[in-house]
Amino acid sequence: MTNYITTPIYYVNGEAHIGHAYTTFIADTMARYARLKGDDVFFLTGTDEHGQKIEESAKKNNMLPQDFANEISKTFKDLWDSLDISYDKFIRTTDVNHTKGVQKAFLTMYKNGDIYKGNYSGHYCVSCEAFFPQTQLVDGEFCPDCGRETTIVEEESYFFRLSKYEKKLLEFYESNPDFILPRSRKTEITNFIKSGLNDLSVTRTSFSWGIKLPDSLHDNKHVMYVWLDALMNYITALGYAEDDTNMKYWPANLHLVGKDILRFHAVYWPAFLMSLDLPLPKHIGAHGWWTKDGEKMSKSKGNVVAPKEVCDLYGVENFRYFMLREVPFGQDGDFSKRALIDRINSDLGNDLGNLLNRIIGMSGKYSDLHIDSKDVLKYHSSEFDKTVEILSTLPSYIDKLQLHKYLEELWKVFSIANKAIEEHTPWVKVKENKTEEALATIALVANILAKASILLYPVMPKTTSIIADTLSFSIDTNSYELLIIKKGLLAPFFIKKTPPLFPRIEDEVDIEIESTKKDTVKTELKPQSDDGLIEIGQFFQTSLKVGTVIDAVEVAKSKKLLCLKVDLAENEPRQIIAGIKEFYTPKELIGTQVCVVANLKPAKLMGLVSEGMLLAAKDESGLSLLRIESYKKEGTTIG
Repeated sequence: MTNYITTPIYYVNGEAHIGHAYTTFIADTMARYARLKGDDVFFLTGTDEHGQKIEESAKKNNMLPQDFANEISKTFKDLWDSLDISYDKFIRTTDVNHTKGVQKAFLTMYKNGDIYKGNYSGHYCVSCEAFFPQTQLVDGEFCPDCGRETTIVEEESYFFRLSKYEKKLLEFYESNPDFILPRSRKTEITNFIKSGLNDLSVTRTSFSWGIKLPDSLHDNKHVMYVWLDALMNYITALGYAEDDTNMKYWPANLHLVGKDILRFHAVYWPAFLMSLDLPLPKHIGAHGWWTKDGEKMSKSKGNVVAPKEVCDLYGVENFRYFMLREVPFGQDGDFSKRALIDRINSDLGNDLGNLLNRIIGMSGKYSDLHIDSKDVLKYHSSEFDKTVEILSTLPSYIDKLQLHKYLEELWKVFSIANKAIEEHTPWVKVKENKTEEALATIALVANILAKASILLYPVMPKTTSIIADTLSFSIDTNSYELLIIKKGLLAPFFIKKTPPLFPRIEDEVDIEIESTKKDTVKTELKPQSDDGLIEIGQFFQTSLKVGTVIDAVEVAKSKKLLCLKVDLAENEPRQIIAGIKEFYTPKELIGTQVCVVANLKPAKLMGLVSEGMLLAAKDESGLSLLRIESYKKEGTTIG
């Protein structure tokens, strides 16, 4: 089954904000969910680069329009790549194939009589790239959408016969009640159509930054209206200009847009497609706007939220979860760091992350990390059946873009698992020699976590992949079929030890930056005299010992930290958190001997206790750990 999902193409008059990220996160989630089910998915995003506003912005920056568009478009693509957006194509309206496709569509509509030449006089909003009749203006001159002043434009123009499709559009809406999601948005669109559709001006002559008309029309002074140009991206990306085989993905299953551009997608776009004799998309999802701490975001207020900065501070997937969980689709949402932190600490840390920690801990104590599902249904059929029942309702929510409800219901499954631990108390069962029952409870919780992780994967792909690896399975179409569709259980496995996924955040601070500012790989002795020299006794206050690294893993959500287990010939290995991830992989460290500062007070880094520090040297060429030349017994004193 083919499944075509699109974001709007983002206008290159400024860098991305959280509204852009929100749309793209939803689209990425829908695409990943469809792939998980086994669909043949094509996921499109990109940038809209033509129009008077871009031409003016380029002039203000002393740049050519193409250079200006190149620069801003790159920031969008780089951002989506850094946030692991799984798009299949990033289209630009300056692409050659897009230009050809738009010209082909224009000529087709012209030849069938839907485009004609005339003169236009009306109010035009440069910001919205849209014309408005006098009756729609605020106070007779201001744009009804953005509130900015409009200008009266009088020029020769080509028109699209939008009025011809008024009846067809209303009939389409009548027979397709779920075309717009949420349904509550449908009324405003049908009322707009019923108020009467005027023919649409689709070319301009007062600026030149746009796609020229087809050569066969011999009218080179016109460029196409930006919305005719932009909307065509959904088919030009599939190869419409060349009748490419990728047109098999059309019609789109879902166009995702912000509510401010719904009219263009729900009125103009269907009419264009009717003129081209192409099928209409199945759904248009229109989401609300985001505010910051209750206020509208604006550059003048200095409260615009940059997605990359939030992700760097709190983690990409934590941010994704927050945005998709926090607000019902279609409604406006408010971003605050406190609300984000609360979601991370409560939903992710307490409910999900702690659940995994408890499974690892209990299985390590009672079964040498081995988990077997053979007795799950014998002792826990009611919890298992309730889990399956909840999971079976989730597709209906995601199909209607109710991702907040999807996640809300999914979290009920984690509650079942946590409640099972508290009610069945495996630690008590073991003391009562009811080990079989205790291990069945642990296996139940592991299976619930596995099933829920599969369905959380579209929202948090990297986090759930770590959970799946810990539980010795992979999240893919096969596991979806086995554990979700067929309601199966995990095969016997050995669970892996994994550092906590969601270290607790205590305040609105950059946890990683604050942690790594404290040098985690070297020690500094504070001078005790004016000449900067110290006494030898002061040096020997530092205990340096030989240690052997026996285990090493990456710290989840951290770009710089590794979690090491170091043998110092003590009762238990030391846990040391070191900021050396950029220079060493966990695998190459295991078995190596290092120099450890062994008498430091324990400190918390990213929520993990660090019981020492490694010595290293760093210059412009990189960092190197100080190693032991030939093997020495663990715990040997250095000095």
